[in-house]
Formats: sequence, structure tokens, C-alpha cells
Amino acid sequence: MNPRYSLLSLLLGGLALGMTEFMPMGLLPQMAQALQVTIPQAGHLISAYAIGVVIGAPVLVGLGDAFPPRKVLVALMLMFAICNALFAISPTYELLFVTRLFAGLPHGAFFGLGAVVATRVAGPGRGASAVATMFAGLTLANIVGVPLGTWLGHASHWRVPFLLVAAVAGLTAWAIVRWIPELPISREGGVLAALRMFAVRKLWLIIGISAIGTGGIYAWISYIAPLVTEVTGIPSADMSGVMMLAGLGMALGNWLGGQIADRTSPLRATMLMMLAMAATSVVVALCAHWKVPTLVLTFVAGAVAFSMLAPLQMVMIEHAPGSRTLASAMIQSTSNVGNALGAYLGGVTIAAGFGMASPLYAGAALALIGAGLAWILLRTSPVRAEAGPPAVD
Repeated sequence: MNPRYSLLSLLLGGLALGMTEFMPMGLLPQMAQALQVTIPQAGHLISAYAIGVVIGAPVLVGLGDAFPPRKVLVALMLMFAICNALFAISPTYELLFVTRLFAGLPHGAFFGLGAVVATRVAGPGRGASAVATMFAGLTLANIVGVPLGTWLGHASHWRVPFLLVAAVAGLTAWAIVRWIPELPISREGGVLAALRMFAVRKLWLIIGISAIGTGGIYAWISYIAPLVTEVTGIPSADMSGVMMLAGLGMALGNWLGGQIADRTSPLRATMLMMLAMAATSVVVALCAHWKVPTLVLTFVAGAVAFSMLAPLQMVMIEHAPGSRTLASAMIQSTSNVGNALGAYLGGVTIAAGFGMASPLYAGAALALIGAGLAWILLRTSPVRAEAGPPAVD
């Protein structure tokens, strides 16, 4: 089979996963109004997905260890499609929370296994670019998929975009069956190996960096819609354009993070980008009343946010023993702790009456903590990552 088609099927999966992860950010006020809940309560649906990723990444990778990679990828995408369809039609807030959580379960496992499959189908010397192709689905989601879903949600109903995600996931499952070859099972230790990873003490510092520091990203992006509509005064009908600006910034940041990590080290680049995220969050909050600065800073914040993802993944793989698949999936899991934490704390500040810009200050604090933990790890383990492991560059 043609490796390009194999990578295209993985890119489609990244597109579907990226759409469902980031679409609620642009639809949050509409979701809250339709469900008759507060914006912080609607934000808990973002946290629910993140919790699902945290649980699903190590568990599903471990359970899938005994099966051929292609079958596992298909099963993950079908599960994802079904859960998103159920989310779109769930009548109550409680059912929406549960289906959203279950929709998050396959996320980290798909990216973890997909990264390894991408390197295997691409062949020697092409692994990094192959993995970058798969993760390009995430950036494509933020440039095209999320703005399209936001527009659909405003033009019809907020539930409609999630039916679209289910359709893209179903198409991905078909493409995997059609275009990814049967690969031999590569046993990497199962669930017990996943648990043994947590015995490494330095890994807990990396988990802290990812789980706390990336909360700065999600405290910003989770409440971007009420921020720009209620504080900046941009019409809700223009949210798709705002989300496209953020997506273009994310695409630039995805590339930029790899370049910075190559020129310094993954750990140092992570620390610098988290410091930049903290500073950017404060500037966004201070400039939120002005339209042009807000639009410019939306692009900048998107670039800074995604610039830390590639270095973080490289740091995890460098320090995690054993399975490449587990290490790759674990960074998805831990960063989604940051997703849940940022969305939750941002909601707490709004509920406390500090205003729609207040989540940005919570996000700045989380990013500063992440940078501090990276500095501690840098002081105790100033090791430069070697080339080779999967990275989003």
C-alpha cells in the first residue's frame, strides 16, 4: 500500500480528534444557553473530554497491545464516532457529560499508536516527517475544521458539528481499513508496563510540567468565545473567523516549537514557551477591550500555545523507559489533565465574579508553575533529547 495514503488516513483521524476537542470553545455561549446552564457549567463538558483522554490513553494502549495495530486504530475510531454521535443527540446535561467523557477515551491512544504506525509505514529515515503528517490533522482542524464547526453551530444548532465529527471519524475508520497495511503485533508490555512508567521519579516532574503548565493554554482557549463576544464586543457570528486566526497561529507554533527545540533542547524550549504563555495570557487579558489587539493576540496566543507541544512530547519520550507507544500516548494524557484543570479553574474565576478575562490570569499562574517545574528538571537533568522519537515538528 502507498505510505502516503496510510498517512492520509491518520491525518483524517487527527482532524476528527482536533475538531471535537476544540469546537466547544467557539460554541460555549450557545451550548450554555441551549442547555440552560451557566458558562462555567458548560465548560465542564470540556473538562469531561480531557478526563476521558487522561483515563483512556494508558489503559487503551495497554489493552490494545495484544492486537494488530490496524484493528486497534479502527476500533478506536469507531468508538470515537459512536460517542460523538451520542453526544450530539443526548437530551440532558448529565448524559452529555458522560458521552463527552467516553468520546475522550480513544484520543490519546489513537495518537500514541498512530505515531508508531506512521513511523513503521513510512520506512527508515522518514519517521519524524510521517508523524508530523499525522499531527498536521490537529492543525488542519484548528484552521478549517473548528471554524467550520463553529459556523455550522451558529448557523443551525450547536449539536450539528458533532454529527459532522462522527462522520469524519467513520470516514477515517474506512480509510484505515483501506489504506493501512496489516502490521505485525509489537508487544510492548501491556497495562503493567504502563503502570511501571510511574515508578520513574523524574517522570512525575514531566507529568507536572504537562498537567499543570499546559493548563495555561486551556484556560485561554476554553473561554475564548465569551471573552471576545462579551468583553471585546466581536459579534458571535464572527467567532469562526476568530477561531481560524487561533488555528493559523497554532499551525505556526507547531512548526516553531520543533525549530526552537532543535536549536536549544526540548526541555529548555518547553520552559521558554511556558514563560511566553504566561506573559501572553496577561497581555491578552489587559488588551481584551480593544478589537484589533485582541485579534492580533489571538494569533500570537495560538502560536505560543502550540509551540510547546512538540518539545513536551520529546521530553516525555526522552525520559520514559520502554514503549514508544506508551510514552507518546502519555503526553496526550497528561496534557489533557491541563485541559481539564485550565477549563475548571477558568470557570471557577468566572463563577466567583471576576469577569470573562479572569481565566487568563489563572492560566498565567498555571503556565508559570509549569515553567518552574521545567526549570527544576533542567537543573537536575540537563540532557538534550536525541533525534528519532516521534515528535510534532
